[in-house]
Amino acid sequence: MADYTIISDVSNYILGLLRDKMCPEPIPSPNNIEVSSPASQDVDYIVGLYLYDVKEEDTVAPPPTVPRGRAQMAPPPKPYSLYYMVFINSGGQAGLKDQDFQKIVGKVTQIVNDHPSVLPSQLQNWLDTQEPPIVLSQAKIGLEEKVRVWSAINKPYQISLFYKAAPVFVSSEVVINTPRVVDAQFGLHVAGEKPADA
Repeated sequence: MADYTIISDVSNYILGLLRDKMCPEPIPSPNNIEVSSPASQDVDYIVGLYLYDVKEEDTVAPPPTVPRGRAQMAPPPKPYSLYYMVFINSGGQAGLKDQDFQKIVGKVTQIVNDHPSVLPSQLQNWLDTQEPPIVLSQAKIGLEEKVRVWSAINKPYQISLFYKAAPVFVSSEVVINTPRVVDAQFGLHVAGEKPADA
């Protein structure tokens, strides 16, 4: 199952996708798109990707205990949902007009619509288990909750896009030693004969 770095790997995947599909139009350079918080100061990127929440996903059934070798097991991985905000950096808006904002928002929407999922094995190529795809979808939140996200970082609300990436399975490092079989009993029964204790 995916290692703990899967959360960072999902962020890097989304970042790479935006950089690949948004440049040179409407964003001139990949360096103008960064993983960052809107609260960061003295930064000159244009588009930011901000992971603002990680929640355990209780609507997804976890897989069973994971075998590790012949005599060990690991607890099942836990599924999580990652919540992202894609925003336009207020410190890097020099020369941007309202129409430019709308073009950027439209392009991000198009990119996510065209690339709605990724397999964990594409993010961690050593995985030897088949995990479900991580789906990118619009977060089902209203304007009030969006404003609260901005308020939490002491910034005034501005137009931004909110996405959910799920399920993201995070494995456990706990190892469970399974008991070895030290005694076994076998019986022989011939078809048509009654058992001896019948």
